[in-house]
Amino acid sequence: MGSISHNGAKLHYEIEGREDAPVLVLSNSLGTSLEMWAPQMPALLQRFRVLRHDCRGHGKSDVSAGPYTIAQLGGDVLALMDQLGIQRAHFCGLSMGGMIGMWLGTHHGGRIDRLVLCNTAAKIGTPDVWNTRIDKVRAEGMDAITGGVIDRWFTPGFQQRAPQQVEVVRGMLLATDPEGYAANCAAVRDMDQRSEIAAIRVPTLVISGSHDLATPPADGRAAADTIPGARYVELDAAHLSNWEQAEQFTAALVDFLSA
Repeated sequence: MGSISHNGAKLHYEIEGREDAPVLVLSNSLGTSLEMWAPQMPALLQRFRVLRHDCRGHGKSDVSAGPYTIAQLGGDVLALMDQLGIQRAHFCGLSMGGMIGMWLGTHHGGRIDRLVLCNTAAKIGTPDVWNTRIDKVRAEGMDAITGGVIDRWFTPGFQQRAPQQVEVVRGMLLATDPEGYAANCAAVRDMDQRSEIAAIRVPTLVISGSHDLATPPADGRAAADTIPGARYVELDAAHLSNWEQAEQFTAALVDFLSA
């Protein structure tokens, strides 16, 4: 593990795997840390050198003054790659991480080999929804929204059969700094990439969850239809498909990156 300083913040990262393996950058969702990718790590480390990071305002990264932008968060990824001497890498992001991936693919496609966009959309929600959430978190803390987030992120069936896994994710949400969360909510609120992603020219896979209430399958299909040549996969899951259908998610990811 390590950290770099960039644009007013210390950014925490972990890089693991063989030094001669292709690099894969993983970017987490709003309200989670790099541990969000724990279900995939054993399989990924067999094939890739994996760079995970806590997005600014999350986990062990600093909470710099907000609001943030998706371009700013994408710049953090590029700074990590630069300081670690990584010229090109695969990129996989989920939810907010997927929005970061869209920005990277659109504006810095020369740095990306293959792009995977999971449970995400080129535009998520309305300003009113995000402003209400920002106000609630600032006034009442993360506990005020975590129950509702968990219900959007996991189907009732998964919550019943895998309560320990759900508690791990709940813990990540509760540990997120409210100001960091609010600053990242603003980044998602203000980003609309629906037309821009047509410029992406790197091989792209879009993964959606059939029961995803946060970024419904229609949003994933729309992104895949807009990005030239993109593939689309839909899993029997809600928003955190990499937890709810971990084996299928990992297989789809590895198959695409290894093609």
